[in-house]
Amino acid sequence: MLTKLLHRAGVRGWHLHVASLGSIGLCIGLWIRGKTVSDDERANAERRALFVGLWPPMFWLIGDGVEQRE
Repeated sequence: MLTKLLHRAGVRGWHLHVASLGSIGLCIGLWIRGKTVSDDERANAERRALFVGLWPPMFWLIGDGVEQRE
């Protein structure tokens, strides 16, 4: 159902695959930034990086579903 709505909205599988790769880069950037902040903020920055690190498989699998619909 979600893939049908995304496909009808004009989202293609490659869009979501690019978003997946971009979220990997964002995760790495947040993780590196977490190493440069103070100890008080480091835990929050690392949690943020881990949260963003959960996105790539989701985007990739939704992209595969949209590609199957195409």
